[in-house]
Formats: sequence, C-alpha cells, structure tokens
Amino acid sequence: MKGFEIMDISKKRWLQTGLALFCSVAVTLSALPALADEDIESLENQTSALENELAGINQDILDLNDEITTAEMQIEILQGEIGRTSDALAEAEANEQQQYEDMKTRIKYMYENGNASLLEMLFSAENMTDFLNKADFIEHLSEYDRNALNELENVHQEIADQKTALEEQQASMIDLQAELEEKKVELQAKADETSTNLEEVNAKLEQAKEEEARRLAAEEAARETSASGSSGSSASGGTTNTGAIDASVDEVTLMAALLDCEAHHEYNAMLAVATVIMNRVEDPRFPNTIRGVIYAKGQFEPVWTGRLESALNRGPTSLALEVTRDAVNGKRLASVADCYFFLYAPYTDRDGVVIGDNVFFRSW
Repeated sequence: MKGFEIMDISKKRWLQTGLALFCSVAVTLSALPALADEDIESLENQTSALENELAGINQDILDLNDEITTAEMQIEILQGEIGRTSDALAEAEANEQQQYEDMKTRIKYMYENGNASLLEMLFSAENMTDFLNKADFIEHLSEYDRNALNELENVHQEIADQKTALEEQQASMIDLQAELEEKKVELQAKADETSTNLEEVNAKLEQAKEEEARRLAAEEAARETSASGSSGSSASGGTTNTGAIDASVDEVTLMAALLDCEAHHEYNAMLAVATVIMNRVEDPRFPNTIRGVIYAKGQFEPVWTGRLESALNRGPTSLALEVTRDAVNGKRLASVADCYFFLYAPYTDRDGVVIGDNVFFRSW
C-alpha cells in the first residue's frame, strides 16, 4: 500500500513480515479447495479403473474355472479309457500266453513221438490226394502256430502302445490342470490385491468428499456470518451498489488473486479490499482500470514481492472470484465505501475501520 515510506523502519519491517505471514496462510488455505477437487476427481478415476480391472480379473477366473472343469472331465474320461485298455491288454497277454502254451504242447508231442508218428499219419492216407493233404496239414500246422503267436504279439503291442498314448495324454491333461490351477491362484491373489486397493481408494474418496462437504459448509457459514455484519471490531456488514463497470476476464482473475493475498479468507474481508480497489478505479487520482490500480508503483506488496504472480499461477479461489465478480458488478462494503487505503491491522496504530485483519482509512 502507498504510505509505507512515512512509517518508521521498525514498523515497516513488522508490517511486511506480518503481511507475508498472513498472505502465506491465506494462500495455503485458499489452495486447499482446488486440491480437494483434484483429489476427488483423481480418486474417482482410480476407483473406476480399479473396478474395471477387478471385473476383468473376475471374468478371467470364471474362464479359467471352465477350462479347469473341462480338463477334469477329460482326465476322468482318459482314466476310464486307460482302464478299458488295461483290461484289453491283460486279455491279449492271456491269449498270447495260451497260444504259446498250445504251441509248446504240440511241439512237445511231435518231439516225443518222433518222426514215426508223422510218417504213420502220412502213409495212412488212402490215396495220393489224401497223402498230399496230410503232408500239407503238418506243414501248415507249424506255420499256423507261428503266425498265430506273431499276431497275438502284434495285438499285445498295439494295445500296449495305445495304453502308453492314453497315459501320456492323461499326464499332459494333469499338467495342464496344474498350470490352470496355478494361474487361478495367481489371478485370485491379484483380485484380492485389487479389491484391497479399491477399498482403500473408496475410503479415501469418501474421506475427500466428507472434507469437501465440510469445507463448503464452513465457507457458506463464513459467507453468511460475513453477510450478517460480523467481520471486524468496528466494521459494518452492509453493502451498497454503485453500478457495474467493464472488466476483462484477465482483470477479474488478477483482482481475485490479489484478494487471496491481501485479505482474510472470508467474504466481507475480501469485499472490503475489493471496495478499495474499485474506489480507486472510479477516482480520477488513480488509474481507471483494475490492472492499472493493482500494478501502480509501490501500491500493493504482493506485486513487488512476487506473491501475486504465484497466486496467479495457482489460480484464485472460488470465494475470491465470487467477491471480485460482485465488486465488478457494483457491490461495495458500506463501512469502507469512502476508503482508498488499508494496512495490516496488528502492526499499525492508524485509526480506521477494521475488517478481518486489515484497517481501512480514507487518506494518509
């Protein structure tokens, strides 16, 4: 504010320190609503993403259950086929053994009775045809035994091969079942982890919404309190309207950021500072634009210390924007309607109207 130069050095330092501390707190508090809004939106996005992820995992688990059920069914079917093949293999082994025993008996008979029996059987033929038939029979008897045994051995081997193939299929299905079960365990663990994350995010979201609701309620209560005229020891909460002025969006944003720096975060405290700014815009002794008034040399400490630029980068609070729009549309705080200056009240003995932490006065 203009007039710092007429105060003693000690007061100037105390005033600057006090203003810095006050504005730092005000800026911190004013930034919280925006952060809360961002947190809520971020948490809602996280919740949606986790819900979608969990739904996908659960669907994968259902698909795996179907695959596991199919594998179990195939394993059971193969077990039955292996049993059936084992029975056939046992029967083939028995037939092979019986054929082998029969062949051994015939060979033993022919060995024990010698060639005489064979010759006797041949020469007992009634004619040449009968003789040839009997000779052919003896020859084919041995050949039959050999062929029968070979055939039974082939059947035995074929059944054994079939059993081996079935057992390999069953082993493969058992391995597949184990892999599916392992994957199911992994997916279930992932589902549990995702569910836990979802619960944590939902809890944070509910907490953020509750905090936001409390903040809005407190802000509304502060506005209602300010509107009833309770801000400051000697301030009046009444307002007047002088008519709207033209202001660009950038000027509204600039003025709202300055209010965040210069005023206590309540409606009337901000409106008091806004009234001073608008009084200057409408007074020929000062620049006739909001930007001109704010950036006039040596007038507002946040301008030259860089705090205003920081506030602009963060963006003004919703309350500061509301007060600025009301002021641009003509609303003034009646108790400071004729004031053009203000100072931080705790570090000045200047008389004036106290609104929030500032004392407002008409002239130096």
